[in-house]
Amino acid sequence: MITRRRFLQTVSTGAAAALAPGAAARSAPRSVARRSRERFNVLSICFDDLNDWIEPLRGHPQVKTPNFNRLAERCVTFNHAYCAAPICNPARAALLTGVMPASSSLYYLKPLIRECEATRRAVTLPQQFARHGYHSVGVGKIFHQRDDLEFEEYAGTFGAFGPVPEQPVTCGLTHRLWDWGNWPGLTDEMMPDYQIAEWAGARLQQRFDRPFFLAVGFRRPHVPMYAPPRWFDLYPLEQVELPPHRESELADVPPYGQDLSWSFVAPRHEWIVRHGEWRHAVQSYLACVSFVDAQLGRLLDALDRSPHAANTLIVLWSDHGFHLGTKQRWGKRSLWEPATHIPLMFAVPGMRGGRVCERTVGQLDIYPTLMDLCGLPQPMDLQGRSLVPLLEDPQQAWPWPALTSFGQNNHAVRSENWRYIVYADGSEELYDHRRDPHEFTNLAREPQHREIIERHREWLPQINQPMVAGSADCDARPGSPADIDHRPPGAVPRPDLPPERRKRA
Repeated sequence: MITRRRFLQTVSTGAAAALAPGAAARSAPRSVARRSRERFNVLSICFDDLNDWIEPLRGHPQVKTPNFNRLAERCVTFNHAYCAAPICNPARAALLTGVMPASSSLYYLKPLIRECEATRRAVTLPQQFARHGYHSVGVGKIFHQRDDLEFEEYAGTFGAFGPVPEQPVTCGLTHRLWDWGNWPGLTDEMMPDYQIAEWAGARLQQRFDRPFFLAVGFRRPHVPMYAPPRWFDLYPLEQVELPPHRESELADVPPYGQDLSWSFVAPRHEWIVRHGEWRHAVQSYLACVSFVDAQLGRLLDALDRSPHAANTLIVLWSDHGFHLGTKQRWGKRSLWEPATHIPLMFAVPGMRGGRVCERTVGQLDIYPTLMDLCGLPQPMDLQGRSLVPLLEDPQQAWPWPALTSFGQNNHAVRSENWRYIVYADGSEELYDHRRDPHEFTNLAREPQHREIIERHREWLPQINQPMVAGSADCDARPGSPADIDHRPPGAVPRPDLPPERRKRA
């Protein structure tokens, strides 16, 4: 059997300081354990469809996010954090229950946590805090839906995806939400995220009779990519840079991977290019990121002037990444880097901020980390590992890669230097991030890399539960092996599909 030590020595950095198996799962260092008796308050901040296009992660050279930068000065920022699934429901379910999709059988947008037998009685993160003396409060989108079931106090969504014009601004071909552009007359105050920050900021000014767990879920930059005009002004259209891309970057991707990553509700890349909308869509996403960065700043201002500023732990995360033309794809729903790489930041009272961790970690690690930091017991079924050792020393070795799943038997294993993907039909992809950070060249067929592949295969889940009854809205291409063929409400056949595909859709 290939040991974790050998894996680290071969495919990761920091081999000279390799950890013994299980080292990261030990109890928190004494300094953190001592601080945890203070019972930190917890402010959890999450974003919908936010990829690595924030300044601390340098995902786009032009993005302006001064408040993410400001928070990074207080935090340990994880440069290589990855989602459990590249779609909302399973990613959030995995993070908030601590159980990976391959174990829970939650792979797609439906069913929800409480509708699935494997997770029906799961103790979710806010419930665990509530069971151990915390007041759990939520506002905005934390779970995929039905947040009101999980919190003692839930303030609502304030309009969910926000105001929508009577007619699409730019697109609206396949689904009403898939649109982007500058909508004149839209103001910050009209946006749900502004109102969410307003409510959360006001709640922070109040006294609590016990420690609190406050979860704040922002919607942007999720489609529709609308933001008030002043945020578009930050990114003059003619100056917007497109993400790195190649015309041939799908040529060596297995057909199964191409089908799995094709979103039925997103516009086709060919349509966007043909109509000259690529730069405009990127501009809209950047504008949405800067808008929600401002709401993050308002929330941080509120915390800083609150009576809880000195004793509140902050964790910031996104549910998954997002393609904006990379791999000729739009949306999430792939096992490639753009759809799986997420922001993850921890600011812990008494712990030095402004540090960066290059180790590879996953969403499943958030739940046990918060339990560790707050001195709470961990439910027995958590499948992640506490990141406290990396918060104490971000440079120490870490032998565990991150696992992302999208549908049964479709997995990506991301180590510090490599991404390995295997699909349900056995086809594979392998990318060397030291030489190919944009994953242009699939090395899986080259014989000299078989040993690397086998060492990554060791980390694949041993159990891959079948899709739970009622699974729906995978949003892959109709007729693909991964498709369940449930059209989202409001979806219409695409005008640019060939006639035979249009009928099938």
